[in-house]
Amino acid sequence: MKNKQTLYQIIAVFVSALLIFLAYLNIVGDGTIFKGTMEGETVKCKVIRITDVQTRNVSGESEFVTVFFRAQALNTSLRGKTIDVIQEIDKAYAFSPKQVEQGDTILVEGYTQDGEMFYYFGDFVRITPLLWLLVIFCVLVIVFSRMQGLKTVVSLGFTCLSVFVVLIPAILNGRNIYFWSIAVCVFITVMTLCIISGFNVKALCAGIGCVCGVLCSGLIVLIMDKFLNMTGLLEEESVYLIQLYPDNPINLKAIIFAMIIVGAVGAVMDVSMSISSSLYELKIKSPDIAPRELMKSGFTIGRDMMGTMANTLVLAYIGSSLTSVLLLVAYNARLEQVVNKEMIVAEILQALAGSMGMLLTLPLTSAVCAVIYYNSPKGENKYAPR
Repeated sequence: MKNKQTLYQIIAVFVSALLIFLAYLNIVGDGTIFKGTMEGETVKCKVIRITDVQTRNVSGESEFVTVFFRAQALNTSLRGKTIDVIQEIDKAYAFSPKQVEQGDTILVEGYTQDGEMFYYFGDFVRITPLLWLLVIFCVLVIVFSRMQGLKTVVSLGFTCLSVFVVLIPAILNGRNIYFWSIAVCVFITVMTLCIISGFNVKALCAGIGCVCGVLCSGLIVLIMDKFLNMTGLLEEESVYLIQLYPDNPINLKAIIFAMIIVGAVGAVMDVSMSISSSLYELKIKSPDIAPRELMKSGFTIGRDMMGTMANTLVLAYIGSSLTSVLLLVAYNARLEQVVNKEMIVAEILQALAGSMGMLLTLPLTSAVCAVIYYNSPKGENKYAPR
């Protein structure tokens, strides 16, 4: 039976991969994962040596530094070739990068001017340290949890794929953001529970409760949108999103909807699985327990979970907007002004809608468990994972 359960989970993995592939090719994709609009060519390079540094004052106030250096291309058709690159640094600009040094790995942007190719510094490559940190994380999860840890890593990989290969291209290709965000959340829920827990009654109850909780969060966002007069212009990047496709601009209000339910699905899934698993064990130990008592037990268990889980969501969203809040407070903005800023409103809405989705998940999952567990065989459940 254990081998059979493992086989089912392997099948779930391949089915998940197939669904993502088909969704991308047949519904979302147009031949590329992302519809790029940036001109020029991006090349990953390693700085060989600095050839010259020129400094000049602009209007007698700010300092402008131009760095000339040679770099070896590490990818594209230029791989192995040496190119001359220019870095321009405006010291008056608060976000100006640090000056490149020999041995740095950077991204270079190539542009054609009057038939001649010029290369300019783009940014430092930061992905390599993050990849090493990701590898360490995966190894630690597998070492501590073994097979369950491996399943966790696999489900995490498919979660990232569903967001970056399905949801984001769907948004950029002008698809219905509301539909695709809900579809991706449902897929993440079903895929994660099937891989982690297997095809059993616990996963079924948790999945139903999670999907219902996420839909409740989405409904709350749609209702509050009517009262909050949201535009979706949360930050500077929002303006750039509108300018990407002027003829068919991205719906920024729908982006807020997707942002909230995708951000909440993980916590809601955690709550629903915890309730489902706890009530399953209670049903196994006490086969004759009445559905009403089973549901009341779910409420009792949920009350202890809700406090910490709500704190998790609220603190995560407060942390993500801390820089903006600090800036507003530093300029002596009144509390009413701070709270009325749309980017702050969006964070508060995220925290409240996500927390309310979790809160509603508790009774919904408890009710689903009470019905399904009561109608399943008494004693040792035939759907139980072996």
